[in-house]
Amino acid sequence: MNVAVLGSTGSIGRQALKVIASHPERFRVVGLSAKNSKELLLAQAAEFGAGFVCADNLTQGELPQGVRRSASPSQLLAACGADAVVLAISGVDALKPLMTAIELGLRIAIANKESLVCAGELVQKALRGSGAELIPVDSEQSAIFQCLACGKRGELSRLIITCSGGPFWREKRENLIGIGLDRVLKHPTWSMGRKITLDSATLFNKGLEIIEAARLFNTSADETAVLIHPQSVVHSMAEFKDGTVMANLSMPDMRLPIQYALSYPERMASTVKPLRLEEYGRLEFFPVDEERFPAIAMAYEVLRRGGGAPAVYNAANEVMAYAYIDGKTDFLSIEQGVRYALDTYDNFDTVSELEDVYRADAFGRAAAAAFLNGERS
Repeated sequence: MNVAVLGSTGSIGRQALKVIASHPERFRVVGLSAKNSKELLLAQAAEFGAGFVCADNLTQGELPQGVRRSASPSQLLAACGADAVVLAISGVDALKPLMTAIELGLRIAIANKESLVCAGELVQKALRGSGAELIPVDSEQSAIFQCLACGKRGELSRLIITCSGGPFWREKRENLIGIGLDRVLKHPTWSMGRKITLDSATLFNKGLEIIEAARLFNTSADETAVLIHPQSVVHSMAEFKDGTVMANLSMPDMRLPIQYALSYPERMASTVKPLRLEEYGRLEFFPVDEERFPAIAMAYEVLRRGGGAPAVYNAANEVMAYAYIDGKTDFLSIEQGVRYALDTYDNFDTVSELEDVYRADAFGRAAAAAFLNGERS
């Protein structure tokens, strides 16, 4: 299988390349893209023999002989001859290459929440009759994808998405005033980039997954629940109408869902350590306090509102999150900025084209910036 990895220098992209390297008889890298990390991108291209690469600051003159530069991830997909793509680009920048991959009828191992959160209805419409396959890579969505194989859609009662709770789920809100980035980045389970680690601490990451699950699996807000599961062994569950709950359990390692998305419907041997439940002793589950974590309540709200509201939620959180990372606001202001953006957004129109998504995204960013600058209406 010829594979393109978009976002190859990020955490998911690097782990995807590890999966590919462990199965050279099955997978071959034909294209790689990155945002700015051109040195690492070129090293990856040399190691894996990729014929096409793409990065914002990369010129053809910098490339080794036999490697071609593409102007955009979409152009790369159209040129490289991929059968499958690992879509690990962050943010709404993934939307255009996602649509290109659908048009090309590729298998899409999607690790980008934002495209489904902001434009899930458009994505599902494009998928119909395209021949493309959309298989989730996020551990929670991959778990649900696998659990749903045990029953029919009409037999489903609800989805149960698990989360570690991040480093502060036992803390009182008043203890989080002035909390520093160093503590935020000490995630108890996963090793991830700064933005997603912060989102795990605020639970905005889980809010995005609630919306993402609804778009992927055609469920409503009332059919999706969230439980805090500190051990991060049960990655998510599907509850059926007869009361049966199917759960997906494994070691918390992203290589497993990445590999499954590429090998589906087969299961291949993995280099990931097997799960030994006796080493854990107990697995715990706790309800989410939506007053403690307003990101969850807001996610259900925007899922019910529809239209551009999910895009506003995502965009405002992104602006507020990076403002916190850059030391320009405090931890609890992240959710306040998102709340402000949602309260000032009054466009309930259906998202019918990508431009509608980009307008809602721009509104969310502008509203969050106004909040940060004290220019609130």
